[in-house]
This record gives sequence, C-alpha cells and structure tokens, in this order.
Amino acid sequence: MEELHIAQGSKTDRYRLLLEQVRSVTEGEPDLIANMANTASMIHETFGFWWTGFYRVQGDELVLGPFQGPLACTRIKRGRGVCGTAWAKGQTLVVPNVDHFPGHIACSSASRSEIVVPLMDAQGKVMAVLDIDSDQLNTFDSEDAQWLEKIAGTIKA
Repeated sequence: MEELHIAQGSKTDRYRLLLEQVRSVTEGEPDLIANMANTASMIHETFGFWWTGFYRVQGDELVLGPFQGPLACTRIKRGRGVCGTAWAKGQTLVVPNVDHFPGHIACSSASRSEIVVPLMDAQGKVMAVLDIDSDQLNTFDSEDAQWLEKIAGTIKA
C-alpha cells in the first residue's frame, strides 16, 4: 500500500487532506474494525493527539475499540463521562477542560481536553463514538467538530 502523506499548514488544510485519505482507505472496505483502526491511526498521526480511538456500543456500554495512545478505559456506561454523554445525547461534545466536565472519567491524568463524535448507523442510532483526548487545555473547537463529524460519517457498519 502506498504511504499516506500528511499535510502541513493550517488546521483546515490538514483536515481537508485527512478526509480525502480516510475516504480513500475506507471506501469499499466492509470491515468496521479495520476502518476504525486505520482512521484512528491517520487522525493520530496527522495531529499528534494524546489519545485517539473508538468505543463501540455493546448493549448498555461502550466497549473499547481500535485506538492509538496509552492504556484506556475498557468499558463506559451510557451517560457516564464525556463518551457516555455524547452517546446518550447523540451529539458531538467539545470539552475545553475535562476537570470541569461533571462525571468525567479520568482514564489518564494526562488528559486535559477532549472531543467525542458519535458515529451513526443506517437507522440513525449511535453505533460507536470517536474519542480524542489532548494533553493540553482548549485543544478542540467547532472546526475540529465539523471536520471530525465528516470523518466519522465515512465509517459505515
């Protein structure tokens, strides 16, 4: 497989190229786990976030899926922490400072800010969440949310 080249420059330029690359790698690949694994890797390599990965909906819990970064929580209940809340609400959550998020689950004390983007199945139900943590405060904004929602939309069950 040809090596992917990561864009330099503005955040917008990097996301634009990343979206193209994710589409190229996932298009036509029916395996959800493979697509999550490659997508987590590409996001992580492009931006150098602290932790980048997926949690899959399994019954009343989110179960750890493919990720890049240090050890992670394995299971998260619906409505708990940032991931469980994004799942319950079915919407992207941008958290500038995780210490100010009620019920934040500290899988790592190095995590300072976070964004969680739900992935929807064909029926519009949340099937997984894309979770990205930074070791810096205020890392994520509405631009990250917009681009990561597009990226998450490329991953189909």
